[in-house]
Amino acid sequence: MVAFGKAQYIKRVEDNRLLTGTGGFTDNQARPDQAHVVLVRSPHAHARITRIDSEAARKAAGVLGVFTWADMEKEGCGYFALPAMFPNADGKKPDMTPRRPLAHEVARYLGEAVVAVVAESRGQAQDAAELVEIDYDPLPSVTEIDDALKADAPQIWQGAPGNRVGFNRFGDAAKADAAFAAAAHTVSMDIVHQRLIVNAMEPRAIMAEWDGDRIIVHIGSQNPSVTRDLLADVVLKMPKDKVRVLVRDIGGGFGMRTGIQPDESVAVWAAKVLKRPVKWRAERSEEFAAATAGRDQLHKVSMALDKDARITALRMEAFANVGAYPSGAGIAIPLFVGPKVTTGTYDIPVIDLKITCVLTNSATVGAYRGAGRPECLLNLERLMDSAARQIGMDPAELRRRNFVTPAQMPYTTAMGEKYDTGDFNLFLTKTLEAADWNGFPARKAEAEKRGKLYGRGLASYVEWTSAMVMNEMAHYEVKADGKVVIWMGTQGMGQGLQTSFTQLASELLGIDPSQIEIAMGDSDRVGGVGSMGSRSAYIGGSAVLSGSEKLVDKGKELAADALEASVADIVYASGRFTIAGTDRAIGLGELAARQPDKRIFIENVNSVEGIAWPNGAHVGEVEIDPETGHVELKRYTTVDDVGRPLHRPIVFGQIHGGCAQGIGQALLEENVYDRETGQLITGSFMDYAMPRASTFPTFSNTLDDSVPAKTNPLGAKGVGESGAVGSTPTVMNAIMDALWPLGVRNVQMPATPQRVWQAIREAGR
Repeated sequence: MVAFGKAQYIKRVEDNRLLTGTGGFTDNQARPDQAHVVLVRSPHAHARITRIDSEAARKAAGVLGVFTWADMEKEGCGYFALPAMFPNADGKKPDMTPRRPLAHEVARYLGEAVVAVVAESRGQAQDAAELVEIDYDPLPSVTEIDDALKADAPQIWQGAPGNRVGFNRFGDAAKADAAFAAAAHTVSMDIVHQRLIVNAMEPRAIMAEWDGDRIIVHIGSQNPSVTRDLLADVVLKMPKDKVRVLVRDIGGGFGMRTGIQPDESVAVWAAKVLKRPVKWRAERSEEFAAATAGRDQLHKVSMALDKDARITALRMEAFANVGAYPSGAGIAIPLFVGPKVTTGTYDIPVIDLKITCVLTNSATVGAYRGAGRPECLLNLERLMDSAARQIGMDPAELRRRNFVTPAQMPYTTAMGEKYDTGDFNLFLTKTLEAADWNGFPARKAEAEKRGKLYGRGLASYVEWTSAMVMNEMAHYEVKADGKVVIWMGTQGMGQGLQTSFTQLASELLGIDPSQIEIAMGDSDRVGGVGSMGSRSAYIGGSAVLSGSEKLVDKGKELAADALEASVADIVYASGRFTIAGTDRAIGLGELAARQPDKRIFIENVNSVEGIAWPNGAHVGEVEIDPETGHVELKRYTTVDDVGRPLHRPIVFGQIHGGCAQGIGQALLEENVYDRETGQLITGSFMDYAMPRASTFPTFSNTLDDSVPAKTNPLGAKGVGESGAVGSTPTVMNAIMDALWPLGVRNVQMPATPQRVWQAIREAGR
């Protein structure tokens, strides 16, 4: 395993431009003759479009065009194919029309784009959009999972009877039945994983410009090459080499910015048709109504344990809302990705999982930080704490009895997933020590003296990573001035990749970090899969490692020629190639200057052996005011196994961010539609609560790199989603610990003051 991580950590290389307002966010991109798109969206959750009159809008000042789907289709715009549908439980596959960038004939959720107005200025486009007249014939709508599954529910698509669009099953039902029948203890609960709005700091934006015979697209995308392919194949019907996607800075991705969403593609199509730059930037209200959302699942879960408190079986029946138009991620996450971590850190021999995807009149559900793993891990950890209380056992001891042990590694779970490494008890023990687990009774007693309820929660987690693609690109280019540019297939979006990879390459090559430039976001220069699924550090980082090795090997060959020596006699150190035992040497830059094109270029694609499994444990403590239901998070501690970290401060930042989003889900965030009308109730920050700095105590975070991954040469494991996976069950377990003595047995998320207060009152009655 390669040595790294011994140097002093460098300062973030991204911060200068971000803190001085010179970042390259998409909405900062502008051209002198740039036009603007405004989208007219459906005010109904479900309605037939009976008439569109755009004459007045077309005559408005500055308007360049008003387009419907019929117009786009005439000009050759393509469809967004819906994901390959999996059979429902009855074996029949749903049959649905491919999605269009603009609604055609029927609008199926509030906020679906129906008409596009293009004008010289954004203001003119907004004014003209007000003049578009659309007549609708409202249809019955359904936005909740349980309502959509009713026999008399409105049908979103006629080819998807019962609003079901996919089913999957794992495990052995008969063995699970036997385990539950023989169990000494069983616990069950229903858990609602509420719909979340992604709310990236930067709203979605796109600017496209025609350049001769090709189109250049500026967009905040987590995977530029995939976005390029979608635009070329689906929207533009152009060869891929005629489409260039450029990504600079992104104000948060979180899964929402993978690929391209249909409404974003309208601006690209308009640029092709009008042969001039066209920009679209979402209003925040559009992000609430129309951007892909996260979570929105209903789970019914049960666990069986024997007389020694060892888990013998786990059941889960899950229903996942995928919105009105299923996406590939929206289908794959509940049917395949989430179940991968169903058994968590525990040795669970038998599982019985059933998952159904459900259509509703709501915006598409896609990836959101954690993508399926937070749901399944929360189920498991809520069951563990509930079982511990039922049995009368310390929740930490129950976990210890059921952990997969280091001696069992490599361990194959009941899902068939293979853990290469993991010492789950070690990280639990360290977390309990760091959290002062034994000091909890005193803190609880002090809170009770003040009339407060006090509880603690614990969660042990393991995280699946990789997005199921094990290779990535890192092309090296050495310039004549000694600058080393590394073209990466991963994509920065605020997580500090440029810093982490600069740190790694600097150590590997032994040169000053100022001589290294990490370049990302140009589909002309590099392909790759992009950044999602916590894959960047260990898959992208391994590509940085292999690229540096190839560069040194190539450099030795070139240096041997330049110095008239044998390749075997050339040694490399600190940016210079030297003939061993002599003072004759040549630097990287000087060597590059000698080449015909004044550079050394290494094309490099690297693959890792398999998935890495970050893990760890979280402990949190909450104080609850029984008179108001207000929950205050008082203490929060984590000890995380991310393998060998590339840059510790960056890792801590990722853990903090993930915890903030997970805690936000536990306490505050919920996207709500009116059940009768399908109207969006939480359509702005006035109604949708977001966590603030005051929501959190000072986090106590520790890393332990004593258990490196064995699936990649860095030993790294990934970290981007770990905080979001571990934090939500920790906080919910702490709340339940505080409320349990009052007779409260379940509280759904978010645990708002009203919801907690109501649970206390109902238990009292």
